[in-house]
Amino acid sequence: MNKLYIGNVSEEASAEDLETIFEQWKIPHSGPFLVKTGYAFVDCPDEKIAMKAIDILSGKVDLHGKLLEVEHSVPKRQRSCKLQIRNIPPHMQWEVLDGMLAQYGTVENCEQVNTDTDTAVVNVRYGAKDQARQAMEKLNGFLMENFALKVSYIPDEMATADVPSVGGGRRGFVPRGPPRSGSPGLGARPKLQSEVPLRILVPTQFVGAIIGKEGATIRNITKQTHSKIDIHRKENAGAAEKPITVHSTPEGCSNACRTIMEIMQKEALDTKFTEEIPLKILAHNNFVGRLIGKEGRNLKKIEVDTETKITISPLQDLTLYNPERTITVKGSIEACSRAEEEVMKKVRESYENDVAAMNLQSNLIPGLNLNALGLFPGGAPGMCPSMGHNVPPPGAQGGYSSFGSQGQPESETVHLFIPALAVGAIIGKQGQHIKQLSRYAGASIKISADEVSVVDANQVAPPEGMDTKQRMVIIAGPPEAQFKAQGRIFGKLKEENFFGPKEEVKLEAHIKVPSFAAGRVIGKGGKTVNELQNLTSAEVVVPRDQTPDENDQVIVKITGHFYASQLAQRKIQEILSQVRRQQQPKPSPRGEGPPLPRPSRK
Repeated sequence: MNKLYIGNVSEEASAEDLETIFEQWKIPHSGPFLVKTGYAFVDCPDEKIAMKAIDILSGKVDLHGKLLEVEHSVPKRQRSCKLQIRNIPPHMQWEVLDGMLAQYGTVENCEQVNTDTDTAVVNVRYGAKDQARQAMEKLNGFLMENFALKVSYIPDEMATADVPSVGGGRRGFVPRGPPRSGSPGLGARPKLQSEVPLRILVPTQFVGAIIGKEGATIRNITKQTHSKIDIHRKENAGAAEKPITVHSTPEGCSNACRTIMEIMQKEALDTKFTEEIPLKILAHNNFVGRLIGKEGRNLKKIEVDTETKITISPLQDLTLYNPERTITVKGSIEACSRAEEEVMKKVRESYENDVAAMNLQSNLIPGLNLNALGLFPGGAPGMCPSMGHNVPPPGAQGGYSSFGSQGQPESETVHLFIPALAVGAIIGKQGQHIKQLSRYAGASIKISADEVSVVDANQVAPPEGMDTKQRMVIIAGPPEAQFKAQGRIFGKLKEENFFGPKEEVKLEAHIKVPSFAAGRVIGKGGKTVNELQNLTSAEVVVPRDQTPDENDQVIVKITGHFYASQLAQRKIQEILSQVRRQQQPKPSPRGEGPPLPRPSRK
């Protein structure tokens, strides 16, 4: 991507004028300027210099009364699915960026480009041309934290028009399989949307040593480990510990963590600091249960395998605004490094499973910004709280796949069953919590006045020992409102210790479906409902012998942890949408109403 397109060029401009500008700004070029009417082209020695020219000149340098527009020169046949986004705020969290990009379609790849600028640059590949075009239209010039994003096409090597035939095969065929050793694909940065940053706590007295004189030490760590490292010095003024966030590959994060531990160990020796310096990892509470494992087995295995002692901060320390738990690892630097790798491996697996369940299912809510919902680490302290609730760019529709007749997301009603003793926690003092939750989620939330029995509600016997006294929470709103409201209710029950520290919150939800559609949810011989259960890990039951209510609807019962329940709800709504579409009368070819009966032959 060395060739540049220079737009908005005055008719008075000459090649010498452009050459003077490039010399003035110390931007080398490797060929002559090709000047046309209103635009020009020039080659740069390499991609880095081309990027420098774009950053320095585009929209900033005037020539004969016109501001030059500089971007990569991309042939029309290669203006396909690949974009470059520049001027991204330097402290923006990757999760926020992912949520923003996903509003316009499926992001197949997103790689950071190393530049000399303070702001970030990424190359993004969408799954389809129209998705890339919409992202470019909506995001180019969009303000984020006072930074105006700059979006342009870059050559799409995978565009079918440019793919040569392989081995005599048909044009456009791309061979499958992993890239060979040494190929460009192995050197690329990982997909950003699958990254989970490493977050650690370090004693405040060691922060200076980690940064080094004029930032030399932290720059070296960043360079050696190919990481982006944020030291949140201004967080929690006067606190004994400061958080550090490391963005990189898993290997890069681990290498950076080991280096930081070694620096702290050396500083402790130099300053005669005698106390043990454990490794403290911060992890979002959503992932800690799976890290611990059933009866603590996962955590015990990591301790045994790495010869460390690991403890996790109690749930009582959590709040809605501080959803992270502290994982304290004690042992040698080598042992702590191995433990960090294993702990973060589990955390990343949990994150990727959740994203796969909520964000990568084509029939779910495309573009749902998990970070904006406050359920993922992006909203945690020291993680750029200003971005905790990302506002979609103008024109974005929130990424819904299901809309009503007026273009608004269709409202759904879900009955969620919670322990009767938890009602006070959900309502809050003088109803403050439920009001805030309703406003936050954009949903109507009501709690039934009467306790209900699990047996009555489900027509299924409850497990032995289970408290059958439940209260029904009635949530009405579109899919994203359901996600937010239900997510916070699940989280609140965990925070308030209505479930054990090693126990995942599993709740029962009911949705009503038309009685004639119940068979579609079950499927022939129970095939569909079995597939639903296998896909979502939720228990899905359509109780037999139900009597339809006054609206001719019956209940579908869903039981599972939050993500399993959400996935099952979305899949069932997809089935109902298909049924509704099939129920609609097909319009006549000319829109003239139903066809007239044909005259009978006598």
